[in-house]
Amino acid sequence: MPGFEVLYQAAALCLMYPDDDFRARLPLLREAAPQLREFADHAAVTPPRELAAHYVEVFEAGQEHSLYLSAWREAAPAPSEEVYRAHGLETTGEEPPDFLPAVLEFAARTGSSELLTEHRDGLDRLRSGLTDFGTPYATVLDAVCATLPPAHPAS
Repeated sequence: MPGFEVLYQAAALCLMYPDDDFRARLPLLREAAPQLREFADHAAVTPPRELAAHYVEVFEAGQEHSLYLSAWREAAPAPSEEVYRAHGLETTGEEPPDFLPAVLEFAARTGSSELLTEHRDGLDRLRSGLTDFGTPYATVLDAVCATLPPAHPAS
């Protein structure tokens, strides 16, 4: 599904820990990916410590909103380092290859949303959980899921 590479790269950055580099990129993210403006605007006006604490609360305080695709126990296997290598990419080793920002960056670099589509059910569950939690991070998942075909109903 070509054409969403910039959105996927921007979404990957939005789902990483909000450090100083992230804050410096907010104006570019806002302009490059209009679908993420609501989140970028929120992040821009939220004090850095508060934004970082919220990230930890949402993504690191438990498995409820895990950014690791393997946590969603789907039929599709979690992406492996071999998948990245097959496309001429290497993982950094800082995060496993099933880390959603890494998968989004993979989609951005390869132009293929296949891994995202394979994990659509898990992405929908994550999106729903983030929406129920009331976090602005839900808008990032909304934008990503809007680019993917609908999930197939369970058989």
